[in-house]
Amino acid sequence: MATEVKVTLKKSPIGRKAYFSNVLKGLGFRRLNQTVTLQDTPEIRGMIRKVEHMVVVED
Repeated sequence: MATEVKVTLKKSPIGRKAYFSNVLKGLGFRRLNQTVTLQDTPEIRGMIRKVEHMVVVED
């Protein structure tokens, strides 16, 4: 069974390129300070890496 990772959105995508908003939607974020629990896969880690300046990751 794959491990899970908790990710919290800490900065708003408003005023940034649409790419960042699309990545955040793909991760399941809808609002600021929301925490989502995701499977720890290479694909998810890659998405998190693209928006690491906007999120906080808890292993």
